[in-house]
Amino acid sequence: MINLDKIIEKAFEEQSLNQAEIKYLLSLTNSRKQEKLFSATSQLRHKYFNNKIFAYGFVYFSTYCRNNCRFCYYRYNNAKSPRYRKDLKEILQVCRALKNSGVHLLDLTMGEDPFYYQQQNLSNLLEMVSAVKEEINLPIMAFFGLWPEEMLKDLYQTGADWYACYQETHNRKLYRRLRINQNYYSRLSLKQKAQQTGFLIEDGILLGVGENLTDRARSILTMESLKVDQGRVMSFIPQEGTPLEKNKTPKRNEELLMIAALRLALKNVLIPASLDVDGIKGLKDRLQAGANVVTSIIPPTSGLKGVSNSRLDIEEGNRTIAGVKNVLESTDLELASVSDYVEWITARREMRNDSTRE
Repeated sequence: MINLDKIIEKAFEEQSLNQAEIKYLLSLTNSRKQEKLFSATSQLRHKYFNNKIFAYGFVYFSTYCRNNCRFCYYRYNNAKSPRYRKDLKEILQVCRALKNSGVHLLDLTMGEDPFYYQQQNLSNLLEMVSAVKEEINLPIMAFFGLWPEEMLKDLYQTGADWYACYQETHNRKLYRRLRINQNYYSRLSLKQKAQQTGFLIEDGILLGVGENLTDRARSILTMESLKVDQGRVMSFIPQEGTPLEKNKTPKRNEELLMIAALRLALKNVLIPASLDVDGIKGLKDRLQAGANVVTSIIPPTSGLKGVSNSRLDIEEGNRTIAGVKNVLESTDLELASVSDYVEWITARREMRNDSTRE
């Protein structure tokens, strides 16, 4: 019989959880059991990361995209979506502001911009990443969509540390409905090839887009099998001008249970608490569920947009390091230093290399 205490014990003993156990965690409705779960995930996070929390600067430098994903505000045929393409000068300006504010990593993000994805223009992205790395000298995450596998080495040589490429779901039928005319295995393979190239990798899923508990559990197990270095979950927010604009967003407790299940199943990986769903007011709950990374930090007046809630808390100045520190003051957590984050990256790579040699 499945028992919460036994699941928690397995996690602390670094044993893998099975699908039935993960589904049990995701289906918890008893408030006392949820509190016990979140207490355990906070302790497990402390085992690997002490009380340190990392924070990412978000630089969405192009909102053009060649894809027509049913959930995305920036799908190519959404006439209501704001479009912009930042030049290198603007990108560097935002990156400087983010570094000065105290972020640990720069998350360089775009849709699959058809301009850049012309073969002759891919080099522009390589030059941009190189320029950011050279001038700003912070760890970099590249979030460019379905980057050509044959150019992964070129991208890695720019100094980028991470490659992020979300499946959104690991139910292949649902994937086909969400990511129209996109190959499930191409994105999966890209993450594996990026990892082999030397990148740390991130995968992520959306909640509330037609999946069930089995699908959610399968996603966690798939992330475990991929040996992701960061595993993300975000609640779906209906987007104006998309086929899913009338869908409802899931109850936030479902996301908190997913964060907790990710922590118990994936153990020592990074798990984000995104500011892009509920803004700063939703941060504390996500941290208490076991997250240890604050993502989607965006400077006010930068002219950048978010992904799920494109304007939420940006101009008010709440999606900043200062806003995050205000939340952390009411917890036993504290913002890590850049050197803490760099040390974690180095240790993670060494662990990967050791496991490969074995």
